[in-house]
Amino acid sequence: MALNNNTQGWLQRVFSKINTYGELVMFSHTLFSLPFALISLFIAAKGFPDLHTFIWVMVCLFAGRNGANALNRYVDQKYDALNPRTQHRHMPKGIVKSKEVLIITALCYILFVFGAYQINTLCFYLSPVALALFTLYSYTKRFTWLCHIVLGITCAGAPVGAWIAVTAGIDWIPFLLGAIVTLWIAGFDIIYGTQDIDFDRATGLFSIPARFGLKGALTIARTFHLIMWGLLIAVGVLAGLGVIYYVGVGISALLLLIEHGLIDPGHRIKMNFAAYHINQLISTQLLITTTLDIFLK
Repeated sequence: MALNNNTQGWLQRVFSKINTYGELVMFSHTLFSLPFALISLFIAAKGFPDLHTFIWVMVCLFAGRNGANALNRYVDQKYDALNPRTQHRHMPKGIVKSKEVLIITALCYILFVFGAYQINTLCFYLSPVALALFTLYSYTKRFTWLCHIVLGITCAGAPVGAWIAVTAGIDWIPFLLGAIVTLWIAGFDIIYGTQDIDFDRATGLFSIPARFGLKGALTIARTFHLIMWGLLIAVGVLAGLGVIYYVGVGISALLLLIEHGLIDPGHRIKMNFAAYHINQLISTQLLITTTLDIFLK
């Protein structure tokens, strides 16, 4: 049955709004934390976990990430409006109102806690800690250049939480995966932040590039990524993973070398590709190789 014009128009507006909200929270960047959460999930379960756990872990990942990103957009809107690099974002341009963003954040936070409750008691008890980190990160550039590391720690909750969801306990492997995520994300966030050295200094914002300069920041980012690569090997040893996994680790090393070779703070397209697209490839291929290694044994 064909839809009338009013219904079609209403559906178009709804889908357009959903698309706008997806762009607001950069939904496509879910590929950063999701693969490592799934890697942790599959290692902990020694395969695919039960469907109930898998579904609610995915719900929590969706809700936590998007709620945190929405809040970050709300908190940063004043600085985004001043920064030529970010003036095109939805809030500075008035495409999305503050009230809408706060409602999205609140709904995502509620869904996150409800999802944690559905998984197990420990996840539920730890959910306020995760929410506190989601909220804290958005304010860290106001008072510490460690903001990149706080972002990494916040994202590290994904693999640690996924492990707890399966085992209702803790182990060395999830903490190593959390450290990998922390160093990896902090490293490429530092790289991306080199574009804003002058802006951060002029507006009194804190960041590693603003504190240590371009050369110092890139040295720190390289160090983080080198340690991260070593920890990937350690996870493989502790989890008893095989050749396919280590192929993925090797590919990660190559991609990291390409990433650091592309860095050019004056070239926005190169920086976006280095900081975002290459890192999406790193996490995605690691998920594929780890999954193959686990399920083909």
